[in-house]
Amino acid sequence: MAASEFTDLPRFPVGFELAEALTAAACELHGTDTPDDTMTTAVTLAVRLLPEAEHAGIAEIQRGGRLRSLAWTDETVRFAVEPRQGGHTPHPDWERLWTTPVVRTDDSEADGDGNVLSGLGLRSALSLRLRADRRRLTVLTAYARKPQAFDEDATRVGRLFTAHVSLALDSATVREQLTEAMRTRDLIGQATGILMERLDIDAAGAFESLVKASQRENVKLRDLARRIVDANSGTGGRGVTER
Repeated sequence: MAASEFTDLPRFPVGFELAEALTAAACELHGTDTPDDTMTTAVTLAVRLLPEAEHAGIAEIQRGGRLRSLAWTDETVRFAVEPRQGGHTPHPDWERLWTTPVVRTDDSEADGDGNVLSGLGLRSALSLRLRADRRRLTVLTAYARKPQAFDEDATRVGRLFTAHVSLALDSATVREQLTEAMRTRDLIGQATGILMERLDIDAAGAFESLVKASQRENVKLRDLARRIVDANSGTGGRGVTER
């Protein structure tokens, strides 16, 4: 089944239909070009795949509770993640994601009037960890307007789905890093060639000059190389004029 047929699948897939839905979702996820594209696709698919889900978003949570939105299906979700009162976690349950891969909020109104989700009319939330290190978490959260929307079945589907999202996100990140590395290599090669001609030195001397200038000016090698190339092509900027 082609990934483009995903929208024709049952709203709440079970059994073999679930396997088909996850396969189609994986195809769409792995067909994305960048991590941002992967996350945007993931939140759209999450609403389609997870039973009762009405909204979805991906957020990065830092130690201390600060966070930012990375992808969202609508502005309601963006405000849920980045409330106007400072950008801290909307409810204390999210702190548990440092020690557990899944957190379910059955009814945000049970936490009182101060809960950001409740204020946005979002009664239920299912948060699933995508990535984790010492400093930050990446979390996919599905939301619903009715209480107790997400049961064990929804949690199981969510965990299967986020496994695919995590793999696709890792692949997209590696591709992006490799692409950037190739661009950086080409840029440094161009800058080295310019310095060889300008300073009448060999490749090793030109590269050494570039490294020394980078250290002296406290500028990344890539950024300095771009500056030299831009200056040489007449687009402005300063280059390296001495060894």
